[in-house]
Amino acid sequence: MYGELLKRLEERFQANMHRHQGIEWEAVRARLRAVPDKLCSLQAMEETGGEPDVIGVDEQGHYIFCDCSPESPAGRRNTCYDRSGQDERERKGVYPQGNAVDGAAEMGIELLDEEQYRALQQVGPFDTKTSSWIKTPEDMRKKGGALFGDYRYGRVFFYHNSAGSFYSSRGFRGLIRV
Repeated sequence: MYGELLKRLEERFQANMHRHQGIEWEAVRARLRAVPDKLCSLQAMEETGGEPDVIGVDEQGHYIFCDCSPESPAGRRNTCYDRSGQDERERKGVYPQGNAVDGAAEMGIELLDEEQYRALQQVGPFDTKTSSWIKTPEDMRKKGGALFGDYRYGRVFFYHNSAGSFYSSRGFRGLIRV
């Protein structure tokens, strides 16, 4: 059922060894076969342009797959940060393509936080022309703000916007632990 996806993941893995030094594809494939429910999320990441790839291993030994498309995944742009922000825009008669928080949850992935976004940037520059919503601390969200990041001038930048804002060049990235 997921044969084509596994083939694409292996090809991407082999073509980008700098992202996962010391990790062997056979071990990753064995883990994927042991937890096939994660393939559904990886398929959703792939279908929306995320180009998921392994970028490391967490403390529990899970492989971390993250969206590694050069720019924010094209199938996840024009989104507000969360449902509250989306509702705010829709009440004004403006209709975004959804929101990052619900979109990530529907896909079964985690939105990247600031630390994870910085770690992603260590394996290559991402979002050099776009930006991506990132998990926003609750205290900031209660005040109406939301965070996004990008990579410019050789460094990572984080900014804020209202949760209801959305742009054709802003989407969201996520990760999944397998």
